[in-house]
Amino acid sequence: MLIVLCVLVGLSTHMVVNCGDEDDPDICSAVIGFSPLRGSLIAFAYEGRGRIALRHGDFRRAVADFNEAIHLNPNRASLYRDRALARRQSGDLELAIADYDEAIAHDPKRAAPYHQRGLALAATGDLDRAILSYNTAVRLDPSDAQARLDRGLAFLARGQADDARADFEAALALPAGKDGRTREAARARLGELASAEPTQVSVPRQ
Repeated sequence: MLIVLCVLVGLSTHMVVNCGDEDDPDICSAVIGFSPLRGSLIAFAYEGRGRIALRHGDFRRAVADFNEAIHLNPNRASLYRDRALARRQSGDLELAIADYDEAIAHDPKRAAPYHQRGLALAATGDLDRAILSYNTAVRLDPSDAQARLDRGLAFLARGQADDARADFEAALALPAGKDGRTREAARARLGELASAEPTQVSVPRQ
């Protein structure tokens, strides 16, 4: 009987933690409604249902579920990062930035929230703070070509063409990974910068 109980608890725990891997929010809802496991563990089910909603563009549902998950387990950085993404996608940039701040406070060594906070800050027009956030992302993960590209775009918007060019060149030099669009975008931006430059006249050295 004890073995059976342990198996059932193990299956329940697995379902709670991984229900968001399926693309069916009813699984997470069933876990939330009927699982005997309560407390912070149920936060995984709310998180899973929120991630499903996020994938389908239902940002209001995603934020509501992430709210519940954070209420139950307020110390997980990924919950704030996920809610920030839902808020940023829905245009609620100030709250998204606040959530990225929380994610960073809970896990300051991950590059992704700094990069994503930079995107949100850039979208509000706060290019100075966006670049500072990108700087940290690039320092923590120098191999992230997308962070280099996005920082280059912020430099370009601020009129710093040389800094932008350096980032676009760095993004182009980094491994393409699974998605080559970042390198294509960097190459295109470098081409635009080159075409915008006045023709340089070579002056012999004395």
